[in-house]
This record gives sequence, structure tokens and C-alpha cells, in this order.
Amino acid sequence: MHKPSSLRWRLLWNLALLLVVLMLASGMSAYWNGREAADTAYDRTLLASARTIAAGLTQVDGTLSANVPYVALDTFAYDSAGRIYYQVNDIDRKLISGYENLPGPPPGTPRTDDYPALARFYNAMYQGQHVRVVSLLKAVSEPNMNGMAEIRVAETDEARESMARSLMADTLLRLGMLAIGALLLVWFAVSAALRPLERLRTAVEERQPDDLRPLPLVEVQDEFGPLVRSLNHFTERLRGQFERQAQFIADAAHELRTPLAALKARLELGLRSDAPATWRSTLETAAQGTDRLTHLANQLLSLARIENGARAIAEGGAQLLDLSQLARELGMAMAPLAHARGVALALEADEPVWLRGEPTLLNELLSNLVDNALAHTLPGGNVILRVTAPAILEVEDDGPGIPLDERDRVFERFYRRSQQGMGSGLGLAIVGEICRAHLAQISLHDGESAGLKVRVSFIAG
Repeated sequence: MHKPSSLRWRLLWNLALLLVVLMLASGMSAYWNGREAADTAYDRTLLASARTIAAGLTQVDGTLSANVPYVALDTFAYDSAGRIYYQVNDIDRKLISGYENLPGPPPGTPRTDDYPALARFYNAMYQGQHVRVVSLLKAVSEPNMNGMAEIRVAETDEARESMARSLMADTLLRLGMLAIGALLLVWFAVSAALRPLERLRTAVEERQPDDLRPLPLVEVQDEFGPLVRSLNHFTERLRGQFERQAQFIADAAHELRTPLAALKARLELGLRSDAPATWRSTLETAAQGTDRLTHLANQLLSLARIENGARAIAEGGAQLLDLSQLARELGMAMAPLAHARGVALALEADEPVWLRGEPTLLNELLSNLVDNALAHTLPGGNVILRVTAPAILEVEDDGPGIPLDERDRVFERFYRRSQQGMGSGLGLAIVGEICRAHLAQISLHDGESAGLKVRVSFIAG
């Protein structure tokens, strides 16, 4: 069983509804056209009967009489399923033959232009039945009688209804057969059109979970080409993401394995000694190694948080923030660390600078930039945290700086400068990821008094 929401069934359902509406409209049109044709045909017979009766009018001694021949009503014997009524009135509108109370033409009924006769056709009710009536005026011109006699002939509408319904049923039958044929053709046409997608689905299901090759475009229709190309583009990005994650995991495992092995070896070496001084030295070294491992683990967690923050920004979860206030709070939090290292930390942020961003990520960015500047500044040096309009952040130090040939690589994960082996190589990589999440531009420049100046240009809020 196919789901009602499938493309094939949805197309067939919509087409079937359209065909039903067309059939109903065509059926109603056929009914009214059939009724009009029946009225035209049977009105001619009614008028012929009225003329036959009019031909039998005679005048004797000043009295008008009607000789109604059988042939006048026999016209309906073979093609009428209803009843026939007639009425003959003299020039004074007195009944001289036929049925009483046969209704006359309503006021304002026009004379027919279809036939050369003083006749009027109209619909009426007689004895609880719908009837079609013709009223024919016959001129009477005798020496002692001069005027217009009236002959009325009525017929119930069973024959007319039967003819109209027959035409409607025939029309609906033909349209129904055409609709069924059209639905079958559409079924086969849609099935043939969807066959390439079925092959595409089979090809995807037969792939291994780690097979992210592009989908084939050879036998896909032009309408589905953009969809397949979009899927291939998404698959390519997904493959790149998986490769980066795999590389990151491998690098992280390598970075963690070396200090953990060194820490374990140091502890085992200390346990072999009986001297308390050796134990103390071992514990101090282990504490320092633990601090470095904790710092590395925190930076790895920061990289994981960046992905969630970037997703929140992409989904419209960015907040309107004052970059000057964020820098002010971060500077106050980092002041004790700067003082402990003998470095002067200054803040230049005189006015609010607004931007849209994720506060946790921006705090992480500020913290990494300032911590990196403090780590590379000798005691007695200076670090300046500067915020300017429209939305520019600068962190400047007077440390050794970074050579020009290494500035393009310091944002790579786990990259350590050739001159110094300190740090985990993740600080500026984290900064670069946060900048990409905020669509910000980051660049490295020489400081005013040697050292390094990092500039981040955000999109103003």
C-alpha cells in the first residue's frame, strides 16, 4: 500500500478531484443543453397538435364548436412518456372542449418568434404536475362572430426530463471512461518519471554508512537536477566536516596521550624513590602537568561549544550585545592574572559598541586573546584591550610578536610556533572558529612598540 502523501498518489488524487469537478460541470451543462433541445423538439409537437385542433373549429348558429381529431393527440403516442391535456376556449374565453382549469399564460409571456403562429410557450403546474403548455390564438371571422379563439395543449415533462437525463448520463459515462483512461495514463507516466528516483534511492540504500560519494546525475530529469546537486553539495560539506572531526580527534588523542604518558612516567619514577624531597618534586611536576592537561581539556570543550553557539547564531539566536561592556568585564576578571605575571593590562573602551552575537563565545574569544597576549608578554610589559567603532576589537602586546611567514598558520588547530613550544596550539584556533561563527574578520599586525596586535572586525549591530 502506498502512503496517501506519496507524490504519485497526490498527483492522482488532485487530478481525480479536477476531473470530478469537470465531470460535474459537464454533466450539468449536458443536462441543461439536453433540456433545451428537448423543449425545442417537443414544443414543435405541441404547436402541431394545437394547430390540428384549431383546424377543427367550426361555427354553427353563432356557436363555436371544436371537433378534436384523434390525430391531434396521437402525435405523442410513440415518443411521450407523460400525459397530454388540451383546452379550447371561444372568443369570449369560455371553455368549449377539453380540460378545465388548464392554466393560461402568465402576464407578459412573449409570443414565440421560432414559428409563424400566434403562439406562446410557458411552464406551469397542473394537477400537481409540471407541464409545458402552448397557447395558440386562432382568428374566427364569421358574419355573426368575430374574434380570437384560444387553444391550449399541455404535456407533462417526463419525456423532456428523460431526454435531458439521458444526454447527461451519456456525457458522464463518456467523461468517466476518459477520466479513468487519463488516470491510468498519468499513473504509468508518473511511474516512468519516478523510475530514475527509484534507482537513485536504491543506489543510496546500497551504500555503506561511510560512503559519501556524490550521487549520480546521469539519468535524473532536469527538474530533479537541482535537488540532487544540493544533496551532493551537502554531502560534500558533511564529508569535509567528518574529515575535520576525524583529524581533530586524532590530533586531540595525540596531544593528550603525550602529556598523560609523561605524567604517568614521572609519577612511577617518584614512587620508586624513598626520599621525601623527590616525592615533593614529583607532586609539583604532576600538579603542573595536570594544570596543562586541564587547560587543554577546557580548550577542547570550548571547540565543542563553538559548534552549538554557531548553530544558535545561524538559527537567529544572536543577541544584541555591548562589546565595550564585555571587554570591561573580561578585563576586570583577567586583571589579577596580569598583576601576578607583572604585566600591565589596560582597557580602551570609552563608548558602547553594539553588535549581534553569542555572549559565551565572545567571552571565550576575549579570554583567549588576552590570555595569549599575557602569556607572550614579559614581566614589566603592557597589554592593551581596545574597542572602537563601528565594531572593532584589538588586543595589543609588546611581546616577541609572530613572524610574517607564520601568521597564516597560527589559526590552525594544534599548531605551535617554531620558536616556542609553549601552549596547546588551540588558543588562536578557537578565536578563528568564533570569528567565523560571527562572520567577523580577524587579522594580525605589528604592534606600535613591536609585539603583536590582533584585530577583529565584527558586523555592527
